[in-house]
Amino acid sequence: MVKLSVIVPFYNVRQYAPDTLRSLAANAREDFEFILVDDCSRDGTPEILARAERELPGAVLVRHERNGGLATARNTGIDRARGQYLTFLDGDDWLAAGYYPRLVAAMDELGCDFLRTDHVQCTARARTVHRVPVGRRETVLDPRAAILPADRSTSVDYAYAWAGIYHRRLVDRGLLHFTDGLRTAEDRPWIWKLHREAESFAAVSLLGVFYRRGVASSLTQIGDVRQLDFIRAFDQVVAETAGDPEAGALLPKAVRTYCAIISHHLGSIERFEPAVAKKLKSLSAAALRRMPQDVLDEALDSMDLQRATRLRRLRRRPAPAGVAA
Repeated sequence: MVKLSVIVPFYNVRQYAPDTLRSLAANAREDFEFILVDDCSRDGTPEILARAERELPGAVLVRHERNGGLATARNTGIDRARGQYLTFLDGDDWLAAGYYPRLVAAMDELGCDFLRTDHVQCTARARTVHRVPVGRRETVLDPRAAILPADRSTSVDYAYAWAGIYHRRLVDRGLLHFTDGLRTAEDRPWIWKLHREAESFAAVSLLGVFYRRGVASSLTQIGDVRQLDFIRAFDQVVAETAGDPEAGALLPKAVRTYCAIISHHLGSIERFEPAVAKKLKSLSAAALRRMPQDVLDEALDSMDLQRATRLRRLRRRPAPAGVAA
């Protein structure tokens, strides 16, 4: 039986894929499989992956005929996975040697639906450790109880899919798939769904994922229209949370986070192409008007003056007819 399935989407990462694949080889075990999803790369990545299919123990290569984005590529991997546990890695990141065996051992010991782990962010030569915002470690907890408070960073704000490991029963319950077609913020509806609907989780003090920031081809560095998918992603978070039995308690967190992300993008609007910047303002104004207005008022009252003023001004902006996310 396959113990662990590792799902790794690749898209035009020829420069970084060899490091990623070497780190997978340093984590190979006879009961691990590595599902390498080529999301229609055009830069030489397919040739690197073809070699890995031959040389990397446990490698399974899947090719997309057209580019579908990270969420769709991960779903392809989930559908092909055979493991008792699943995890993710991005095609431009890498792992410490022996990390996955330690991660599996932690999951075996705790026996919960999913684990969350710390990670190392790498920007050029700088290295920074980022911790899961959960105080109690190596202890099984209620995922729903880790969503709040609304005005502090919590586990739903630490949305990195690769910073954890997930039991197959989440797949069977329909909780592990991502929203198809989301090009950015795909982790946000996903992590909220896990915390609302899974039964148990834990945070463990285990470092081993190295997350590469500042990659020129990454959507975090590109100011094109794909960035605006964050609006679809957070609309989904708010809509699904509004239908939750505890919506009254949880919606303030969802709305406040949505507002913070809108403000973040507006604060760096100069990196967007001019037409995209204009659309960002229009779509964000419409998004603010779609939110539950009483909850939005409370969220704005709780934010700092600069962000609250920016969002209130945007809220009053008329939206052109026919504008949609």
